[in-house]
This record gives sequence, C-alpha cells and structure tokens, in this order.
Amino acid sequence: MQPFISLTGIAAPIQGRNIDTDQILPARFLKADRARGYGQFFFHDARFEADGREKPDFVLNREPFRHATIVVADENFGCGSSREGAVYALHDFGVRAVIAPSFGDIFYNNCLKNGVVPVQLERAVVTGLLDRLRAEDRPEMTVDLENLRIGRPDGAQHAFALDPFWRECLLQGVDEIQLTLGSLDRIEAFERQYRADMNWLGEPPAAAR
Repeated sequence: MQPFISLTGIAAPIQGRNIDTDQILPARFLKADRARGYGQFFFHDARFEADGREKPDFVLNREPFRHATIVVADENFGCGSSREGAVYALHDFGVRAVIAPSFGDIFYNNCLKNGVVPVQLERAVVTGLLDRLRAEDRPEMTVDLENLRIGRPDGAQHAFALDPFWRECLLQGVDEIQLTLGSLDRIEAFERQYRADMNWLGEPPAAAR
C-alpha cells in the first residue's frame, strides 16, 4: 500500500449515525473480483437506483464530493459486520482518511491494515466540520499523519491520536508483517547471538537453519 504522510483533498460529509458496513458495501458484492476495484460498490445502494442511474441527492454523486479523498462521518461509522470489503470499497473509491467521533472496532482496525487513516475527534468538533463542509463551495481538508493534525483552509487545526505502531506502518506504507520483515537482519542477528549464548540448546533443526 502507499505511504500516507499528509493528504489535502475534498472532504465529503456523510450524514447519519451508525452507518454500517452493509451500507458502505452491500453484501451481494463481497464475491466481486477485487482486481477490478471495489470503488464502484462504495455506498452502492445510496448512490444508485435499481436501474443504475445515479441518485442526484446523495453527496458522493454531487460536485465536488464525487472526487472526495476524505470522508467526515458521524458516530459509530463502520459498525455491523466485520467485512474487510467495506474498507476495500472506501480505499478503491479513492478515500484515504475517515474522520468521525467513533468507529466500529473491527472497521477501525481494518482501515489501519489497508492504508486508510481513521481519525477520531470529539463529536462537537466533527459536527462543526460537517456543517462547514456542507456550506462551502470548495470543501477541502488536510490530514497530516506525520504531525497528527487535521487542518482546514481557514487555518483551523485539530490534533488527533493514533497508536504509534500503526502510525509508523501507515507512514511507511506497510502492514505489520512487512514492518517486522524490515528488521529481519536484526532478528537473525539476535537469533545467532541467542544460540551462541545458550549453546546448551544444541544446533537448530536443519529446516530452521
């Protein structure tokens, strides 16, 4: 996945509390080929009529929000099932950060593992952001992961917190396995020294050499 350092882009305000993963990605699309991209299924039933026509009132079908790279949502965003495909849809649509007062726990962790930054802020702050985004012609925001801040064009900023381990993974564009393998030389050096210090253990099995 791509490293995430700082992103400035269109932020789309998504209305409604407790938006679940079935709204983000309806279950019938879970068998679709990921190689073709899940972005087309992002909020599918809210975006499209049964005949495929766009619903003009939905925020992601309006300019400039159809080009959103940031989503601002309400409480408990991504609740419901554990489907990782909901984050695939978010990511493949082009969204790299989600700002909300709270998230479904599994959805939050799936974001971290798939290169999407989940930003949790106080509800009063998020409510203010939602109101501003709906009122502006060019609703841009910046999510600065390096400095753990979000900003608006008027200069307003808000700090946020993220687990240091996952922040490092996102900054480097790796998952937890790739981050660990980045220290492979040090791991192997430790194992060699450990064997030397604990020589009573004997030689390791051939398969482990």
